[in-house]
Amino acid sequence: MNVEAIKQSLEDSGLRCTPQRYAVMAFLVRHPSHPTAAEIFESVNRVNPRCSRATTYNNLRDLVHAGLVREVAIEGRAARFDAKGMRHHHFICDRCGVVEDMDWYEVAPPAPDSRGKRILRDCELIFRGLCEKCAPRRSFRSTS
Repeated sequence: MNVEAIKQSLEDSGLRCTPQRYAVMAFLVRHPSHPTAAEIFESVNRVNPRCSRATTYNNLRDLVHAGLVREVAIEGRAARFDAKGMRHHHFICDRCGVVEDMDWYEVAPPAPDSRGKRILRDCELIFRGLCEKCAPRRSFRSTS
């Protein structure tokens, strides 16, 4: 996503394209590693010292509410942020906490009876387990 595309996506979602908001969105587009708010602040603040911690956090909140950024909540750990591009699910490693993208596939919504009067907005999956780096390595020995 280039400069004009980021500006256009902000405007299309009803958000003003302030230098600080642009910096946060551009960082997320360039860093698909699902950074935390603190990591985003540290990086953006190095380039633009006028972008305070509160401004960064408020911009993240606004970007999430506008649907441009997804917040990936992880129990017991800092939330991670992901610029929405192609739809995808997430995998979270139980050991190291890495958040990885997984290919998207449609998820059937819950049956109407189980939803009650709830209005379903979206459905996505979060897979949990051990990432490739943390998964135990198995060595197979030849018996011959």
